[in-house]
Formats: sequence, structure tokens, C-alpha cells
Amino acid sequence: MRCHTVTMFRLCRVKPRKWGYRRSVLTSKAVCVHQQHSSSEPVDSYYDRLYPGHIPTNPIQKALLAVGSGVAALQNPYRHDMVAVLGETTGHLALINLRDRMRNDPEGYTVLTERPRIRLSTLDLKKMASLPDGSFGREYLRFLEENHVTPDSRADVKFVDNEELAYVMQRYREVHDLLHTLLGMPTNMLGEVAVKWFEAAQTGLPMCVLGAALGPLRLNTSRLQQLFTSLGPWALQSGRQARCVLSMFYERRWEQSLEDLRHELNIEPPPIVFSPSNQKNT
Repeated sequence: MRCHTVTMFRLCRVKPRKWGYRRSVLTSKAVCVHQQHSSSEPVDSYYDRLYPGHIPTNPIQKALLAVGSGVAALQNPYRHDMVAVLGETTGHLALINLRDRMRNDPEGYTVLTERPRIRLSTLDLKKMASLPDGSFGREYLRFLEENHVTPDSRADVKFVDNEELAYVMQRYREVHDLLHTLLGMPTNMLGEVAVKWFEAAQTGLPMCVLGAALGPLRLNTSRLQQLFTSLGPWALQSGRQARCVLSMFYERRWEQSLEDLRHELNIEPPPIVFSPSNQKNT
């Protein structure tokens, strides 16, 4: 056995969610990850041991990654590469709870078994565009178009040391934009904070709790009033009372009306309706 020092990866390239925001390529300092493995074992096969792209880390390394990514994410909330690392290195217990909730739900168990992915390659955009207004699929496609975002911007999981839990994290990540659609929230800072309040109550992921706690610091006075008087309480209550949002096989529900899907999930309609003219404001 010998100690092999591996210069850590380009974490991921993730398109910023704000249209027009300068694309950031991770150029942060390389982090050395020391791992013990056989000198005859290829490095690539070692890192793909649990699932493609998996990078094994010990608790100390996870702590260092969590601190570094947390600081970077606080400085720039649109650094989704850093937010992703923070979620993966701090969310083990919450992921176990989410996995168990999915296992105990018939539809969630099917999702865990079939492992669907929400990517452009798996979406029939032409069919979704032909769906009537008010259907979940059509409203999700409208959200993508109006906010100039794509499901392919979601990074692959790397640091979760369990293959099934890695999928749960990946599913959470890819369902995030669906939650924006279900909750009627835009991608401006107020909308993102409201979704984080919902996710914090719904998932218990430390990353979501941190975002929910610190996100309001970036809001102006009028937005803070909207958050604390209406959007925040609604998001927290909806997150607590809603069915596990990861247990829904959304790919089979594009034709369902958004209103019916909200009712099934036990999510009340948003107290504030954002128009295209004001949803870009911070």
C-alpha cells in the first residue's frame, strides 16, 4: 500500500441560475485528497468504486470540504458547485431519513428502484410544449424557458459514500426546479430563499437549513417583509405538512394539472403570485 496524493478535480461546471450572470468555472485552489489504495489499482477505477465519479473521503476531508464550500457559497449563493459540495459533505443523516421515507412510500420505492433522471435527454420537450396550460409538464417547461435554466446544470454527486444515498441526493438536486414550479417561485433571491425554507422543513438537509437562515441577509427591506409576513410562514408550513416531494415519480405526471398535484402533495398555492415583470427583481 502506498499513499497516493490526488489533486482534486474540477468540481463541476454549473450554469448560474441567473441569466446573464457571468459563467464561473471553478478555479479554486486544488485540494489534496490522500487515499490508501493498491499501487496496481488504476486511480479511475478506485474513484468509480461505488458509482461513476465517486470520490471517497474520510471525515476530516469531508469537514474541510464542508467548511471551504460553505464559505464560498456564502460569498456567492449562485456558486452551485460549492452549494453541491456543501450538501454532499453534511447531509448524511438527512439523506438516510429521506431514503427511508421514500422506501416507505409505494411511489417513492418505485423511484428508488427505477432511478429516473431529469435531464434534457430524458425529457420529451415537444410533447411537454403541446400540453395544455396549467398542466405540470407545460408549467415546468415554461419555468425553464422564462428563467433560462436547464436541468442539465445540476452537477453529479461525488462525495456521498453510499450508492443509494447518492441517488437520493441526485434526485433532490434534480427535483429542485420542479419545486420552483410547484411552489410558484421565481429564481430571484426572494424565490430561492422561499424554496430553501420549504426544503429545510421538508428535507432537514443542513445545506437547506443554512441557506434558509442566511439567505434573508441578502434581501432588501421590502422583500424581507414579504418573506417574514407571507412567503416564509407559508413555505415552512407547506414543507412540514407536504408529502415527501422526492417520492413523486414526476416523469409520469407531466399531464397532471399543477393544481391537482399540489393538492396531492398537500401544498397550498403561494400567497404571492409573481408576474414575469417582477420575478427578476432581488
